[in-house]
Amino acid sequence: MKLEEILQRHARALEARRPWEGVWRECYEHVLATVPGTGGPALFDGTAADAVEQLAASLLAELTPPWSRWFGLAPGRALTGQDGLAAEAQAAAEALEQAADTLQGHLDRSSFALEMHQAFLDLVVAGTGVLLVEEAAPGEASALRFQAVPLRECVLEEGPSGRLETVYRAARLDRAAVAARWPGADLPPAGAGEPDGRLRVVEAVWPDGTGYGFAAVLDGVDGQARMLARGRFARSPFIAFRWMKAPGESYGRGPVMRALPDIRTANKVVELVLKNASIAATGIWQADDDGVLNPATVRLVPGAIIPKAPGSSGLTPLAAPGNFDVSQLVLSDMRGRIRSALLADRLGPPQDARMTATEVLERSAQAARLLGATYGRLQAELLTPLIARCLSILRRRGEVPPILLDGHEASLSYQSPLARLQGRSDAANMLLFLQAVAALGPEATAQVDRPAAARHLAKILAAPAGILNAATAPSPSPLPSHPGSDPGAALGPVRAAIEE
Repeated sequence: MKLEEILQRHARALEARRPWEGVWRECYEHVLATVPGTGGPALFDGTAADAVEQLAASLLAELTPPWSRWFGLAPGRALTGQDGLAAEAQAAAEALEQAADTLQGHLDRSSFALEMHQAFLDLVVAGTGVLLVEEAAPGEASALRFQAVPLRECVLEEGPSGRLETVYRAARLDRAAVAARWPGADLPPAGAGEPDGRLRVVEAVWPDGTGYGFAAVLDGVDGQARMLARGRFARSPFIAFRWMKAPGESYGRGPVMRALPDIRTANKVVELVLKNASIAATGIWQADDDGVLNPATVRLVPGAIIPKAPGSSGLTPLAAPGNFDVSQLVLSDMRGRIRSALLADRLGPPQDARMTATEVLERSAQAARLLGATYGRLQAELLTPLIARCLSILRRRGEVPPILLDGHEASLSYQSPLARLQGRSDAANMLLFLQAVAALGPEATAQVDRPAAARHLAKILAAPAGILNAATAPSPSPLPSHPGSDPGAALGPVRAAIEE
């Protein structure tokens, strides 16, 4: 895109975003503390803020747990046959395992967990999050640099694929930051069009054939725009992802939007309860206008003497009209609905510490069913592009070999706690099948290949590739078919580990 086209498309996309800004502003004001000095409504209830923090932390722990491998690389269909891994496939599996370890090391040494948590906060509140993945300068601890981009700085466009592929970011930077980020950029003379000492820079990333085009434009200085930098990326550095979306919309809808009416109501109810409590504590008094009692001189302190005229009732307390019981019932209902909408009762810590292992697994399975669509969208819009972008940076540095995550040469698997839960369910079903086969007799057990079963269990349970022996021949090795043999018993320790 040309310079003028970038600014025009950014202006059109910004105008299309404006209807969302009022809702986003209200969501942030009621959930996340506003910047001091910017105003906003007075907050009296912290239920939503606490639930949002818990949900963002739960997403981080369930999808991208810090200091833990939540992804894996395995050979694709081109190297994997029906009878298992061949010798060359085993070598490829070990090489991919080393590449995954290299990437995990860079993630651990970077600020990935910190920035990812901030991006999840934007996702929960506004329904859309943006994460910037860049290559760090040589000599830093990690080759990867992450930054959670505030949604207020981003303008997004949905591409033909249904993903947020075109990203515009408008930010105000000082001259030193611009010169450091884009060395050699054509900057105007100092002081030209800089009322606050900062320059307005618009960055744009858009799909361009097999890659992504990039441009940085200096806007609004000395009456003309300037091109600071241009380039191309194999993978987009801006990763935009959504919680859910309605048909025909580009921006996502978060759980805070759904709970916003209850959040407003709970905040107002707590405000009224506090006012009623102050009335109940200090009281409201009434007095006869008898010409003796002067309310301006009355002090309600211990031992005070209050004069009154003969026959006058003096000071009498006025009964509070509010009902605390009704207020507490309404408030309890509102707080319960807020916590349910923000999944604090599903993803938060169990309320009963005496829950059995089966109850904990069933609780996790129920949460996975409720969030299946959301997790699927996050996997497609966040996790897969994130891994592809990181591998692209490491490949350019020569730390990993070229890896094409198309399922043919290499495939990407997820090993997060949520994915492991599904793997345990699949493994339990497989062991149940082996038990059923053993009950059918020797002829049925002869049809089961024990090494193939072990390799399949290793695959669905995300076991390291190095623990498997290289398959030298595709000949199957059936399970023992003599009477009394039980293939389920042969895999008994695996079943015990799964059930635990």
